[in-house]
Amino acid sequence: MPEVSVLLPVRDGARTLALAMLSVLQQSFGDFELLLLDDGSVDASPDIALRFGDPRVRLLRDGVKQGLAARLNQGIAAAAGRYIARMDADDVCFPDRFARQVARLNSDNSLDLLACRALVFDESGAATGLSPHRLSHEALCAQPWNGFYLAHPSWMGRADWFRRYRYQTPELPRAQDQELLLRAYPDSRFAVLDEILLGYRMGPIALRKILSARRCLLTAQISRFTQRRQWRNLLLAMLATGLKLPRDLLFATTAGRRWRDRRGGNISPEIEGAWNALLSSLCRRLDELHLPHGYEPESLQKAQAHER
Repeated sequence: MPEVSVLLPVRDGARTLALAMLSVLQQSFGDFELLLLDDGSVDASPDIALRFGDPRVRLLRDGVKQGLAARLNQGIAAAAGRYIARMDADDVCFPDRFARQVARLNSDNSLDLLACRALVFDESGAATGLSPHRLSHEALCAQPWNGFYLAHPSWMGRADWFRRYRYQTPELPRAQDQELLLRAYPDSRFAVLDEILLGYRMGPIALRKILSARRCLLTAQISRFTQRRQWRNLLLAMLATGLKLPRDLLFATTAGRRWRDRRGGNISPEIEGAWNALLSSLCRRLDELHLPHGYEPESLQKAQAHER
């Protein structure tokens, strides 16, 4: 039985899937299984998963579109590991992510869910900033009406915790992870490693999707805070949602996107160099395997220059 089960849901992610998978398969900690949860892809995503030929990869595929929450619950049910990790089909793990997270979870039995800090990169592969974060459970949960700063592709937690809470179905589009945290936080303990161990891909804001996510999350907050009689949190959640709308409009602009990507701070030259070296190395390996990585040669020139 593997120590870690990695859940990687995908729907038509052929452009970036191989890069995400390779960053998992080349982890310094190798005792894991990678569950590829295909949600009715009509592109080459399932074929890409199988072309790695790695026995740690398990493809779960039925050709039906069920939605993200249903697929994640399928993965939770199928997971054989002591820990469950999340990963997305367009993000990238740094090589020591699993090793660092397993070590922390093994040393602190009080933790149910552990995330890590994340570097933000764009469609060209360029590092653009750091995602916002909080390190302790108390800081993470101090403002439940404002959301939880745990980047979901960086999660690793105890399998029994995931099975106890699972994902809500029918799902809340683009708010599945925040809804789970909102439901679980009073009886759980979270933390974030103070290490940048994930590359988090951020594209341009799609206002329609963002507004849908805001609406879905507010619906969950209203239901949960009313149930718990947390009237102050309920009022603050409605106020915060309204105040975020102008910010979302700003983030949709070029200048606003730069600000969004740097909310967690600026990138040091050392971190940027490590990211560029990692991306360049992974893309070269995928070229050798004749697998797509989604980046044109010119977009990797900066990364290769940093390596030299």
